Amino acid sequence: MANFGMLGMDWQQRINWDRLRTYRLERARAKMKEHGLGALLLMYDENIRYVTSTLTPGWNKLKPGLRYAMLCGDDAPVLFEQGDIGMQVKRHSPWLPKENVRYSYAWIKGAAGPASDQQVKKFTNAVIQEMKKSNVHGMKLGVDFIDINLIDAFKDAGIEWTDGMTAMMEARAIKNEDEQECIRMVGAIGDAAHWECMNFLKPGLTENQVTARIMEFLYNIPGIEDVEDVIVSSGPNTWPNWRNFSDRIIKPGEIVFMDLAALTWNGYKSCYYRTYCVGKEPTEHQNEIYAEALKWLYDAIREVKPGATTKDIASKWPSAEIWGYKEEDQAAANLWGHGLGLAQYDQPVISRIWSLDHPLEIKEGMVFALETQHGIPFEWGVRIEEMLIVHSDRTEIVSNFPVEKITTVKPIDGYASKYAADRK
Repeated sequence: MANFGMLGMDWQQRINWDRLRTYRLERARAKMKEHGLGALLLMYDENIRYVTSTLTPGWNKLKPGLRYAMLCGDDAPVLFEQGDIGMQVKRHSPWLPKENVRYSYAWIKGAAGPASDQQVKKFTNAVIQEMKKSNVHGMKLGVDFIDINLIDAFKDAGIEWTDGMTAMMEARAIKNEDEQECIRMVGAIGDAAHWECMNFLKPGLTENQVTARIMEFLYNIPGIEDVEDVIVSSGPNTWPNWRNFSDRIIKPGEIVFMDLAALTWNGYKSCYYRTYCVGKEPTEHQNEIYAEALKWLYDAIREVKPGATTKDIASKWPSAEIWGYKEEDQAAANLWGHGLGLAQYDQPVISRIWSLDHPLEIKEGMVFALETQHGIPFEWGVRIEEMLIVHSDRTEIVSNFPVEKITTVKPIDGYASKYAADRK
């Protein structure tokens, strides 16, 4: 596999960003047409980036409508930025025609109060104008997000809107060679972060301190845009599923897991768990539980190939009854798979909740993570995750920190003894 360095060079072909931008845009356009849509109106960060290759700043996220994009027919995408930010976008993103960078009409999910009606009308008129300009007015408009304020405005304007997210999900599901290289880079950064975690962990630190150290480590890496979450859970916080961090002090001999939940390098995201035992060797029982979770994970990975389905993968996992649950939904994310890309939830999403009855086909070029966990309630639990790329003839695992057993950190000589089992 390629796995070159992170920077651009004149003497080596690495990620071809022009090829990546063109691939994403034209794949979105093809799926738009396949779904019978004349245009797409995109408000989610990952979709705006997919078609425009522009960055949504952190303060702008979770506020659909502050910035948005349209893809109409065969024309270049149009980007609507808040205020005069577009002046900087024209400077930084020359692949977008300058005349296609506009200012947005926002009402911030209704926070504008009585002014929302005024803003929604301006927004709707701009949508109609773009569709007319591209000769697709009167065709279906696919939207990835619908605001309560938009529903009546679109109805009054005669805009026939429908689901546009499915088209975008299908487009984003298959990664080209450049996107795959981005994922390899994310995996390599994750490997380094887990190594840093292993060397930093010790009894007496809090979960917060470990999270802060890994955050600092990641933000020092070129190309890192965002670290959505670094989950560090210890002792009883590791099982049942909590996936959070706190000021809890890590004690000698405790199980700790760390998850790189969406470190973001050039837009592409991770999800990458490893399990540690801090200050001593894990007990025989802990090793047994870990081995069981590891078997579930790799039994599932062996099913991954083009033409297989998400049902084939999920069928390798035990039912929620193994934890005493009556419904699979009670164990949501205990045994889990999800696509990775510009979003942390690209297709496919794999779970016994739905994959057994509603299978999706695994295709070459898909990128996703598979994760398993197991444990003793309110005592300790283990969690493991691998990130992988689907090829025609193999499954490439891009998360390479050792996984065969619980990683022992700074064990004290003689601490593991015949009494260890009594202390769990």
